[in-house]
Amino acid sequence: MTKEVEFYFDVGSPASYLAATQLPKICQEAGATLVYRPMLLGGVFQATGNSSPNEIAAKGRYVFEDLARHAKRYGVPLRMNPYFPINTLLLMRGATAMQLRKPERFLDYLDAVFTAIWVDARDMNDAGMVAAVLQRIGLDPAGVMAAVTDPEVKATLKSTTDQAVARGVFGAPTMFVGARMFFGQDRLEFVREALVAD
Repeated sequence: MTKEVEFYFDVGSPASYLAATQLPKICQEAGATLVYRPMLLGGVFQATGNSSPNEIAAKGRYVFEDLARHAKRYGVPLRMNPYFPINTLLLMRGATAMQLRKPERFLDYLDAVFTAIWVDARDMNDAGMVAAVLQRIGLDPAGVMAAVTDPEVKATLKSTTDQAVARGVFGAPTMFVGARMFFGQDRLEFVREALVAD
């Protein structure tokens, strides 16, 4: 039986971005499959009563400093986005649409959006900026924007978000190895250990 890591994420989460830079290598080394589960973090917060660390100023400052330490350790760039928090509803529907309709371009989409938000610090609340980012990787912005209104895409994102909450998810990123849940990109070593133990 192939080992799997289920990765529940939202592109508006810097910790999800950092986890996304590391999980492919962790899974490759363990001979495991990385299963991407796009969810809407706002929906998770609403369902669980959780909220962004940014809502407490001191905690928000600390969390980003800690994320910057991890980025340095991982050897990846990270910039605080001045437009944070970003409303990711359309972006996460876009991720879901790519997974359903153009799975061969899903990772390209994900990388482009994560990079735009957490490396280039772009305003991804702006439709023109989103269109420019999609064009840069050879995707048709009009086609992607049409897909985000597809009832199946909307229902799939909602279903994945509801499933995440039902499994105990309260924030992003959250990873599952079997029934074991690991929250936060600072728990990736536990994910690695769980894969080795299986």
